[in-house]
Amino acid sequence: MNIVLDTNVLVSALWSPDSKPAGIVNAALSRRFTVCYDYRIINEYYDVLMRPKFCFSDWEVQSLLDFITSNGISVVADPLSDICFINESDRKFYEVAKYCHSPLITGNIKHYPQDSHIITVADFYGKFF
Repeated sequence: MNIVLDTNVLVSALWSPDSKPAGIVNAALSRRFTVCYDYRIINEYYDVLMRPKFCFSDWEVQSLLDFITSNGISVVADPLSDICFINESDRKFYEVAKYCHSPLITGNIKHYPQDSHIITVADFYGKFF
């Protein structure tokens, strides 16, 4: 199954290794799910995960991103300019999810338009674990 991971899922997974976000990321690492992404998403993952406030190690971040780029699906999604976003930086995740017909897993569903493809971490975990 293909999935799109909002950056907050990766932050939570690295921050709390026994959390539901970590369970989802670990399932992707074991190839139960395939992460879909584009260059904008990878750039955001890197920029956010490398923020000093998180104190994630370089190897930890780089290993995770290397796995995603080596084993995930890189796409060039169609732009969806007719949909409004509270935070424009979230648009890329939605575009990739729609392009891949994949669920977009997020810790903050309020940032996205109402859509059955957008699912909270808790709901995704409850459905697939």
